Amino acid sequence: MPFRGCCTSAFFDQQCLQVTTITPLDRDVAMTAYWTKVLKDIWDIDASLTQLDGEYDLNFLLTGERQGVLKVMRADCDSSFIDMQCRAFKHLSDNAPAVPVPSVLATTAGELYSTVSGPEGESRIVWLLEKMPGKTYAKFLPQSLDLIYHLGQSVGAMDKVLQDFEHPSLQRQFKWDLSTAQWIKDELSVISQANKREIIADIVDQYQKIQPNLLQLPQGAIHNDVNDYNILVSGSLTEAARVTGLIDLGDMCAGPRICNLAITAAYVVLGQDQPEQALESLVMGYHSEYLLTAAELEMLWPLLRMRLAVSVVISTLVSQEKPDDPYVLISQGPAWQFLFDNKVNFELLGSRLRVACGLAVTDTATEISNWLESERGNFAAILGCDLTNAAVRELSVEACAVPKNPFAMSAQEALVLGGAYDPAEGVWLGYYNEPRLVYTDTAFSKGPYKASNRRTVHIGVDAFAEAGRTVQTPLAATVVCTENRRANLDYGGMVILSHQTAAGDVFYTLYGHLDPESISNLSSGQTLQRGESFAALGGMHANGGWNPHLHFQLALTTKGIGEDWPGVADPDELALWNAICPNPAALMNLSDAKTGYKPVAKAAVLAQRRAHFGDNVKLTYADPVMFLRGWRHHLFDEWGRPYLDSYNNVPHVGHAHPRIQAVAADQLQRINSNTRYLHPAQTAFAEKVLSKLPKSLSVCFFVNSGTEANELALRLARAHTGGKDMVTPDHGYHGNTTGAIDISAYKFNAKGGIGQADWVQLVDVADEYRGRFKADDPQRAEKYAALVDDALAAIEARGGKLAGFIAETFPSVGGQIIPPQGYLAAVYKRIRAAGGVCIADEVQTALGRLGEYYFAFEQQQALPDIVVMGKPIGNGQPIGVLVTTPEIAASFARGPEYFSTFGGSNLSCRVGTEVLQIVDDEELMENARTMGNTLLNGLRQLQEKHQLIGDVRGYGLFIGLDLVTNRETREPATAVADYVKNRMRENRILMGTEGPADNILKIPPPLTIEEQDVQMILTVLDQVLAEAESLLAD
Repeated sequence: MPFRGCCTSAFFDQQCLQVTTITPLDRDVAMTAYWTKVLKDIWDIDASLTQLDGEYDLNFLLTGERQGVLKVMRADCDSSFIDMQCRAFKHLSDNAPAVPVPSVLATTAGELYSTVSGPEGESRIVWLLEKMPGKTYAKFLPQSLDLIYHLGQSVGAMDKVLQDFEHPSLQRQFKWDLSTAQWIKDELSVISQANKREIIADIVDQYQKIQPNLLQLPQGAIHNDVNDYNILVSGSLTEAARVTGLIDLGDMCAGPRICNLAITAAYVVLGQDQPEQALESLVMGYHSEYLLTAAELEMLWPLLRMRLAVSVVISTLVSQEKPDDPYVLISQGPAWQFLFDNKVNFELLGSRLRVACGLAVTDTATEISNWLESERGNFAAILGCDLTNAAVRELSVEACAVPKNPFAMSAQEALVLGGAYDPAEGVWLGYYNEPRLVYTDTAFSKGPYKASNRRTVHIGVDAFAEAGRTVQTPLAATVVCTENRRANLDYGGMVILSHQTAAGDVFYTLYGHLDPESISNLSSGQTLQRGESFAALGGMHANGGWNPHLHFQLALTTKGIGEDWPGVADPDELALWNAICPNPAALMNLSDAKTGYKPVAKAAVLAQRRAHFGDNVKLTYADPVMFLRGWRHHLFDEWGRPYLDSYNNVPHVGHAHPRIQAVAADQLQRINSNTRYLHPAQTAFAEKVLSKLPKSLSVCFFVNSGTEANELALRLARAHTGGKDMVTPDHGYHGNTTGAIDISAYKFNAKGGIGQADWVQLVDVADEYRGRFKADDPQRAEKYAALVDDALAAIEARGGKLAGFIAETFPSVGGQIIPPQGYLAAVYKRIRAAGGVCIADEVQTALGRLGEYYFAFEQQQALPDIVVMGKPIGNGQPIGVLVTTPEIAASFARGPEYFSTFGGSNLSCRVGTEVLQIVDDEELMENARTMGNTLLNGLRQLQEKHQLIGDVRGYGLFIGLDLVTNRETREPATAVADYVKNRMRENRILMGTEGPADNILKIPPPLTIEEQDVQMILTVLDQVLAEAESLLAD
């Protein structure tokens, strides 16, 4: 069945003798009652029946203690046709219980089906199937590669068991038999649009070329209609989706088994952004259960397209029978979109599928590889010298800092890549299979965003030498092509040669970054002798702008790539490209180990971490990610995959900022001492910090972290007041020292925490969405502030003395909370009246993150006595700052000397000053305002679309989404938040979760984030929330 609503009719099925459409009588209550009685009479089952959709047959869902589907066939339907289906289901159930197909529930007489009289005396066949769990694949999200792999396994296992199933009715002649689908050629005139008709005609032409060989492939009984409405899937937020049902054998027939896989594939690829990956996963799953041959794989793509062509032709014919049913043609939309939009490289796809199944990429690949191995050491030197002792230098993501900007390598960086050539050292090599960030042109990107997939893995070997060095053929060759690729950072001069093994098998080599003049006399078809000089290395003006070197690459086939070889592969497609272009070391008389890059193994690093780190030093995400490079608001893993960082607020002005690099390197070449000695960087930093604060806050203490600053703030408050007791909002976090944990309910009330100290009083977080006073209460700010009165009374009751009040000005760990206007000023007024000190923890909100305000206390129109800063002020360098009034500082000074070894180091002061200056120079506060407004507006639009979003809140780039399972009860959607966080990471976007229920999506990116990044967040979040909603739906 091609699309929902386009049912197989008698016009297309010779097994059904005539069509009897359902009458109004069939649909009324009396009809349901009639078949309820039949159910009792034939199966002795008492159940309620609910009629399901059906065009020609009646289908009823049984509800009650027994569940199932009662099928009432159209009048005069051939009993042999039903017998085939029943026996096929039983065959599968008996021989492969793991295959998810429904069992046929036998009648009380032990029969698989029964013939009864209908309400009008007509003869009807009835049979009863087990009800399978799950929802249709068409309506299930996400249709992940893992799920598609499992679907392939299920279909493969089914096909394997059906191979020895026999029944006379399998030999059918009907329009859905994909092995005899050439009939649509005579019906092309029904496709009225010329461009569509041309596509179908081309598909038919390709099909007719393979059809003779198709009929020679392995045959057997096949389902023949594994479409997206005949596949049932179950899954949840916490459990992987799995196929739970393969239903409806109404189109079952005998045919080539590859037809069944192609039919399944035709529906799997619809709507997929990367259909080749989906098809690869399906085939891998199928092959794991039922081995495929190379000949079958070659036919999969043309058969897939032919199935879609048959579908649209049939549905168009049906539309002529039913001109008043618009859905018949509308349902063709996904098929047409796929046929128009997906210009898949058929030959390359064939190679991909062979590799996915563990087959050699070509029929001769294994023989060529064996011959190359046998001749290793006997080839002519490609650069005229022995390379056995040549150095191999890393240009990897892990070891190389070039380019500084992984999205735009400069011409100068390309010229010095890897270092200058030294004649005394001789030729040096660059690794095969090495992930690099030097490929920054948009041609290497595979999507609309900077965090989209990109090609990063070098699949040749580089040989760096002086410009003009001659290049020789390793063995006899024929020139395939020469070209001058003039684009910046392209090949410059390039030559492809073909070669033959002793057995006559052909393979190819590519030589890039040549001097175009040196190859001007070469012509296609020209033969070259072993060791013959045929080119020279190009200089920077001729070789694409690179440091002079040879890019040397081997290909076992040019099928699908022709003369346009990629020299760099997407890490997610590396298996394919390693098969097509293996390590060319043998042709260089070198071992594969010498030239093959040995990547850092994430699994090994993870195992070492688990062995040497405490269990409570946690990693983020279910599948931990390893990052080796960063730039602005993007991070790069060990394979160079880019990720959008919308989570880490420490790199305030962006990862790896060149100005911070320069300042740090400069200072480390001079001195890095402490505050016991004078240095102008200390006072410069203090002046820069104080320039952003109210004048009453004029004394600085430099420390090593926000934690240390908060610990120090407690000491200052106690020294100034003589008290010890603190008031703080619930679920706050102020650091990981003993004192900071004592005032951090997020930690001391956590599982395994130390509990609340008697000198700590908690008040409610001023949360106008979840708190006791909601946003519709005009007095909510004063009411939340008044809760401090109870805390002060409790201090007095226990005989304590107030030291102060400390809060994250906008609670972040509490859930990215924006307190109601006037709350903090009212709290401060009460605290000061009671003799306490007011401490503003601005670690996560200061320095322009809020867009409208440099500090969060400004938005609250409140003036603290102590301000604490950390994290972002060092952009990754450990720095904390406490600023207070002269009076409080004087009280503290009456105690012992204060000294922090690393606090206020020369390095930290210079880095901190530079961070603040960059915020100003690059107008990052304004960027936080504009990008934050764009993101918040987009999130509010998503809120209108997705019921899971209960609240959107934030200022600038301090943003939180409160996810709920029910907007009325505001039940926290903790599992949803965890699902979304991990799925966003899988889609290359980093987010975190916060809040007491861990249901708040936290979005505090570096302030450098751009418009396209915001759009990526909104687009992907929309998709992921839709997935979550699908998984939660019944």
